[in-house]
Amino acid sequence: MKKIFVGNIPHSTTEAELRTLFEPHGAIEQVSIVTERETGRSRGFAFVEMTDNGEAEKAIAALNGTELGGRALNINEARPKTDNRGGGGFRGGRPGGGGRSGGGGRDDYRGQARQPREPRW
Repeated sequence: MKKIFVGNIPHSTTEAELRTLFEPHGAIEQVSIVTERETGRSRGFAFVEMTDNGEAEKAIAALNGTELGGRALNINEARPKTDNRGGGGFRGGRPGGGGRSGGGGRDDYRGQARQPREPRW
Protein backbone atom coordinates (compact mmCIF):
# COMPACT_ATOMS: atom_id res chain seq x y z
CA MET A 1 0.00 0.00 0.00
CA LYS A 2 1.30 3.45 -0.89
CA LYS A 3 0.32 6.78 0.67
CA ILE A 4 0.08 9.75 -1.70
CA PHE A 5 0.26 13.42 -0.72
CA VAL A 6 -2.19 15.68 -2.59
CA GLY A 7 -1.39 19.37 -2.08
CA ASN A 8 -2.90 22.67 -3.19
CA ILE A 9 -6.47 21.38 -3.18
CA PRO A 10 -9.31 23.89 -2.99
CA HIS A 11 -10.69 24.23 0.54
CA SER A 12 -14.12 23.14 -0.72
CA THR A 13 -12.86 19.76 -2.03
CA THR A 14 -14.56 16.68 -0.61
CA GLU A 15 -13.19 13.19 -0.05
CA ALA A 16 -15.67 11.90 -2.65
CA GLU A 17 -14.22 14.29 -5.27
CA LEU A 18 -10.68 13.08 -4.58
CA ARG A 19 -11.82 9.46 -4.72
CA THR A 20 -13.46 10.13 -8.11
CA LEU A 21 -10.25 11.76 -9.35
CA PHE A 22 -8.01 8.82 -8.32
CA GLU A 23 -10.31 5.82 -8.97
CA PRO A 24 -9.59 5.57 -12.73
CA HIS A 25 -5.93 4.92 -11.82
CA GLY A 26 -6.45 2.06 -9.36
CA ALA A 27 -8.04 0.76 -6.17
CA ILE A 28 -8.22 3.23 -3.30
CA GLU A 29 -7.94 2.16 0.32
CA GLN A 30 -8.62 5.50 2.03
CA VAL A 31 -8.94 9.25 1.34
CA SER A 32 -8.40 11.75 4.15
CA ILE A 33 -8.49 15.54 3.91
CA VAL A 34 -6.46 17.29 6.62
CA THR A 35 -8.48 19.90 8.52
CA GLU A 36 -7.73 22.60 11.08
CA ARG A 37 -8.37 21.45 14.61
CA GLU A 38 -10.23 24.57 15.76
CA THR A 39 -12.40 25.38 12.73
CA GLY A 40 -12.70 22.07 10.88
CA ARG A 41 -11.82 23.88 7.64
CA SER A 42 -9.60 22.12 5.10
CA ARG A 43 -5.89 22.97 5.33
CA GLY A 44 -5.51 22.58 1.56
CA PHE A 45 -3.97 19.12 1.40
CA ALA A 46 -5.00 15.49 1.67
CA PHE A 47 -3.68 11.93 1.62
CA VAL A 48 -4.85 9.12 -0.64
CA GLU A 49 -3.87 5.53 0.14
CA MET A 50 -3.82 3.14 -2.81
CA THR A 51 -3.59 -0.63 -2.46
CA ASP A 52 -1.13 -1.24 -5.34
CA ASN A 53 2.24 0.55 -5.45
CA GLY A 54 2.46 0.38 -9.25
CA GLU A 55 -0.98 1.94 -9.67
CA ALA A 56 -0.05 4.62 -7.14
CA GLU A 57 3.08 5.55 -9.13
CA LYS A 58 1.02 5.78 -12.33
CA ALA A 59 -1.60 7.94 -10.57
CA ILE A 60 1.10 10.32 -9.31
CA ALA A 61 2.59 10.63 -12.81
CA ALA A 62 -0.81 11.13 -14.45
CA LEU A 63 -2.36 13.56 -11.96
CA ASN A 64 0.52 15.76 -10.77
CA GLY A 65 -0.08 19.28 -12.09
CA THR A 66 -3.68 18.67 -13.15
CA GLU A 67 -6.27 21.27 -12.16
CA LEU A 68 -9.04 20.82 -9.63
CA GLY A 69 -11.28 23.77 -8.89
CA GLY A 70 -8.93 26.12 -10.72
CA ARG A 71 -5.84 25.06 -8.75
CA ALA A 72 -2.90 23.00 -10.01
CA LEU A 73 -2.51 19.95 -7.78
CA ASN A 74 0.82 19.00 -6.24
CA ILE A 75 0.83 15.20 -6.06
CA ASN A 76 3.73 13.04 -4.88
CA GLU A 77 4.59 10.16 -2.59
CA ALA A 78 3.90 11.00 1.05
CA ARG A 79 7.01 11.21 3.20
CA PRO A 80 7.08 10.19 6.85
CA LYS A 81 6.24 12.99 9.26
CA THR A 82 9.28 14.58 10.87
CA ASP A 83 9.11 16.42 14.17
CA ASN A 84 11.06 19.55 13.26
CA ARG A 85 8.17 21.95 13.26
CA GLY A 86 10.24 24.53 15.08
CA GLY A 87 8.32 25.49 18.13
CA GLY A 88 4.65 24.97 18.52
CA GLY A 89 1.80 27.26 19.34
CA PHE A 90 3.91 30.08 20.76
CA ARG A 91 7.30 31.71 20.30
CA GLY A 92 10.15 32.34 22.70
CA GLY A 93 9.31 29.64 25.22
CA ARG A 94 6.62 31.62 27.00
CA PRO A 95 2.92 31.57 26.21
CA GLY A 96 1.62 34.89 24.98
CA GLY A 97 4.70 35.59 22.86
CA GLY A 98 6.15 39.09 22.79
CA GLY A 99 8.43 40.83 25.14
CA ARG A 100 11.87 39.90 26.22
CA SER A 101 14.26 38.74 23.54
CA GLY A 102 17.90 37.88 23.98
CA GLY A 103 17.21 35.63 26.96
CA GLY A 104 17.42 36.44 30.63
CA GLY A 105 14.13 37.78 31.89
CA ARG A 106 13.61 39.05 35.43
CA ASP A 107 13.13 35.49 36.72
CA ASP A 108 16.24 34.09 35.04
CA TYR A 109 18.86 33.63 37.75
CA ARG A 110 21.01 31.31 35.61
CA GLY A 111 21.28 28.54 38.18
CA GLN A 112 21.53 30.78 41.24
CA ALA A 113 19.13 30.70 44.17
CA ARG A 114 16.25 33.11 43.88
CA GLN A 115 16.92 36.34 45.76
CA PRO A 116 14.46 37.24 48.53
CA ARG A 117 12.42 40.37 47.96
CA GLU A 118 11.53 43.03 50.41
CA PRO A 119 7.81 43.34 51.11
CA ARG A 120 5.92 46.03 49.30
CA TRP A 121 3.97 48.28 51.73
